[in-house]
Amino acid sequence: MIILGIDPGIARTGWGVIKKHRNEVTLVNYDCLETKPTSTPSKRLSQIYRHLVKVAQKFKPHAAAVEDLFFNTNAKTAMKVGEARGVILVALQQQKVPIFHYTPLQVKNAITGYGRASKTQIQKMVKTILKLDHIPKSDDAADAIAVALTHAFTVKFPKKVV
Repeated sequence: MIILGIDPGIARTGWGVIKKHRNEVTLVNYDCLETKPTSTPSKRLSQIYRHLVKVAQKFKPHAAAVEDLFFNTNAKTAMKVGEARGVILVALQQQKVPIFHYTPLQVKNAITGYGRASKTQIQKMVKTILKLDHIPKSDDAADAIAVALTHAFTVKFPKKVV
């Protein structure tokens, strides 16, 4: 089972691909797409869309895990990230990738067992779980990998995916 995890953002969208085989999980690839703040919002969204389509076509994930938004202060930022998230969902839907959604609390609980875990704690657990030599860079990519791991740990997969 190949899982694509995504940490949505307008400035930076992190993604990570993991492979789950029985009880073993391995990291396939990860990266962070950065858009230029000087570009128009529509160009930035288009860039995110095209990039995620390419990622989905290259890795052919059986599922995508996308982090839900949680903002309690800046509504303007939330709107921009929401637009990016919408574009990501459309890109995945058009590639026929089943999409699953996880809140930051669900990710923290699945990865560390503690709902108030810090970013650093999550990143260290991603490193430990995947037996990596170092914490994946950037923070957004590490977060995306954590979202993918959350899906791997919480969803029961059928024996055969068609």
